[in-house]
Amino acid sequence: MDEFSIADVLAEVAVLVKPHFGKGRPADYIPQLASVPPGKFGMAVRLVSGEEAVVGDADEGFSVQSITKIFSLGLALNRFGDEVWTRVGKEPSGTPFNHLSQLEAEEGVPRNPFINAGAMAICDQLMDVFKDPPALVRGFAGFLAGEKAEIDEAVAASELANAWQNRAIANLMRGKGTINHDPEAVVAAYCRQCALTMSCRQLARAMLPLAAGGFSPIVEETIFPERLTRRLNALLLTCGIYDSVGSFAYRVGLPAKSGVGGGIVAIVPGKAAIAVWSPALDRFGTSVVGTVALERFTQLTNCSVL
Repeated sequence: MDEFSIADVLAEVAVLVKPHFGKGRPADYIPQLASVPPGKFGMAVRLVSGEEAVVGDADEGFSVQSITKIFSLGLALNRFGDEVWTRVGKEPSGTPFNHLSQLEAEEGVPRNPFINAGAMAICDQLMDVFKDPPALVRGFAGFLAGEKAEIDEAVAASELANAWQNRAIANLMRGKGTINHDPEAVVAAYCRQCALTMSCRQLARAMLPLAAGGFSPIVEETIFPERLTRRLNALLLTCGIYDSVGSFAYRVGLPAKSGVGGGIVAIVPGKAAIAVWSPALDRFGTSVVGTVALERFTQLTNCSVL
């Protein structure tokens, strides 16, 4: 990958994705996200070696949404270790990210930490020892990016006002003993966490430890043990794109996490962290243009792990 001019590759990707604008639509079940112009596109790549390149709207903040689940899971694993896996599994769900019947059939134990039920179980676990998990996630993300990150309170309120399915999930888990706190408090904390705003450039920098064996060249500190970093990347590859994870791996071939704000982060282990944003989503809740951009990037650079 170092043989290429990353800036030139991104410029070519920006041209190659143009025919795919107009496909999909923003997340209309969260009113604040539905109003984001669907023609936005940004992409950033940060190499472990220090090189950085961006294209398009890469410095415009957007709602990170489920990408924050990486930060919260990393915090929980650093704090609780394997105790995390007593509340949540490590398997792909094969169902939508807010599916209820699978959770009920499996006695309230979420399949993995990247679906909504799993992320709320992680949030509940953080609430055992931290007063304000969303502020913790915000601070951690900003620390890793080397810049302050903010929570968009309007997005958080919009999301909470429409979080009926998440309330049902939280209540089911409370009834089964998966979570310990008041379901409404867990849902409120989860919605605030998801309302984190970051840019592609900030996200690429923040995800760099997953590409560098747990070390952050941005803050010059080890964030995760190398063994944990490998496991996080494995979970991203198998569970990060919900029920379209197989087709995403087939097309892109990188560990990745999507969010319904239109962002996707992807990791090239040992080499780079990539972030892309375009708000229009496919039926699985993943950015249409963002997926194409990553597919073209891996084709041009031959950096797929598969």
